Amino acid sequence: MNMPQRKLPEIAPITPQDYEKFFEFFYRKTGIVFTDKKAYFVERRLVERIQATGCETFREYFAIVRFQSSGDEWQQLVNSMTVNETYFFREDYQFDAMVQGMLPEITRDRRKGSAVRIWSTPCSTGEEPYSIAIHLLENWKRADDFDIEIHASDIDTRVVAQARRGIYGHRSLQRLSATLRSKYFTALGDDQFRIREELRDSIDFDVANIVDPANMTRFRGMDVIFCRNLLIYFDDVSRRESVELLYECLNPGGFICLGHSESMARISSLFRPRKFADTIVYQKVGSGA
Repeated sequence: MNMPQRKLPEIAPITPQDYEKFFEFFYRKTGIVFTDKKAYFVERRLVERIQATGCETFREYFAIVRFQSSGDEWQQLVNSMTVNETYFFREDYQFDAMVQGMLPEITRDRRKGSAVRIWSTPCSTGEEPYSIAIHLLENWKRADDFDIEIHASDIDTRVVAQARRGIYGHRSLQRLSATLRSKYFTALGDDQFRIREELRDSIDFDVANIVDPANMTRFRGMDVIFCRNLLIYFDDVSRRESVELLYECLNPGGFICLGHSESMARISSLFRPRKFADTIVYQKVGSGA
């Protein structure tokens, strides 16, 4: 028997002034700027959240987002406004640079058994940090010499939960060879694969906002940071502020990897470009770099 669908409440029209308030608040909290191309997407998602809470006006909803003590609706709103699309071994030339150049340089004078710390942010549904782990196991001869820590974070609680589960469809795994798929995944049926438990347990997933200084303190002491295809959603001010926070998270001489369309040269002078393999990465300058 078909269950009747719950009728969503009608809401009062959202005025241009309301949208301006929303955009300013969302930007201040996340650093993300919505362009005109995103207007329909933002409007649709905002209306959906207003209706989901049973509110009848933007003002009523906005008060919940701003003042709710639990922050649950704010997190639901962030989850609905962020877009996550990725796959395993995306832009893997940077993983080659990591094992061929960055890590050998970082560990040159480091004693065996010491920690090597790598951070993936935003990690989305986990393909990137798991790809990093697999690439290290398959390609870095000194992987067993060090205590490798892989940290992963995202502002979206839903994708972090999905990353922890480690279940993926064929599309996410399309760039993996059959050998790697059988070695690191268990087939679940219905074109679903789950990454093996020992690999899931090796990565520390967390929810974090990289424009929030309080969130960033837990990620101090990193050797390599992958922060790819995030800064393109920021304006100049939030890019600079977030990069300064990332700088503070790196050890002296540590490296940061950006997306192929992003360049640190237009953001900050705190890093110097380095070429490894077929890509440019950025090294922390000063403090022994």
